[in-house]
Amino acid sequence: MQDNATTGAMAVGLSGLTKSYDRGRPVLKGIDLEICPGEFFTMLGPSGSGKTTTLRLIGGFELPDAGQVTLLGRDVTRLPPYQRDVNTMFQDYALFPHMSLRDNVAYGMKIRGVGAAERTERAQQALDMVHLDAVSDRRPSQLSGGQRQRVALARALVNKPKLILLDEPLGALDLKLRREMQVELKRIQKQTGITFVYVTHDQEEALSMSDRIAVFSEGVIEQVGTPQELYERPASRFVARFIGSSSILGGEHGCAILLRPEDVRMEPHGYTPTPDEDILPGVVEEIAYLGPVTRCQVQRMETGACVTAMVPSRTARTLQEGMAVVAVWAKDVAYPLPR
Repeated sequence: MQDNATTGAMAVGLSGLTKSYDRGRPVLKGIDLEICPGEFFTMLGPSGSGKTTTLRLIGGFELPDAGQVTLLGRDVTRLPPYQRDVNTMFQDYALFPHMSLRDNVAYGMKIRGVGAAERTERAQQALDMVHLDAVSDRRPSQLSGGQRQRVALARALVNKPKLILLDEPLGALDLKLRREMQVELKRIQKQTGITFVYVTHDQEEALSMSDRIAVFSEGVIEQVGTPQELYERPASRFVARFIGSSSILGGEHGCAILLRPEDVRMEPHGYTPTPDEDILPGVVEEIAYLGPVTRCQVQRMETGACVTAMVPSRTARTLQEGMAVVAVWAKDVAYPLPR
């Protein structure tokens, strides 16, 4: 990057970032975060949790009330977007309708004064990377939503930035296209080695694409970790409930335990557990057929405690709502949540 960038520095460093809107209402409450070079890093959280504001502070589209933003060791906190080695990809694509795909991709280089021959070559290479080189003369109106998404990605890639910011870029696509683009984005990120910082509220998307994830809630980061760490060892009840489906029960000494539905099975009423098992006798409160699996919720009537199980659909055919059953799980799969 620049001469004053530190060798081996984090791709992104955030320290003590605060931001308020609307008469002083805090949106960020002191964000500290480090993102490694070459990572596919996702900021995940519900609407209003602060993830998009954090992305905009990294890109320079907003300025923090306090705190620091560094990119590869360089303090960029007060620099405008065009002075940061960052490209941003938004959900609305913002393509020029009157230009060909090649000209859309090359436009940023034209503004920077890159020669016509080099612009054309680099734009064609970028379109090739997203498998659109054969249709580079088409206009955006001639493309599907997924193809327009690829053009926007090619435009972000063409200048070979150190960092690409992606703000819910797949939100406008249908489920099938979204999953195809998830695979494509991850492939391109690995191929280029560019650091991707991705914002989404879709937990499945985050789990399937990310090297690491930061979970946001009400202006703070609840936990940072790999998808496996967040799913198997959540640091709080919020993370446990937000990442995947879960059941939270009162454990020994007032410590709550987390159960994932794939670790719970159903047995007939009267089942006797082994010494290595725990149970919750109750009735089937809800049955939801999901294709290969059926989600069943078992409630203990005396206490109101509930456990959710994912049961193979072929073995769930005999279950009925109101039926007395026993939810069973191995003791070693119950994860004690931090207090």
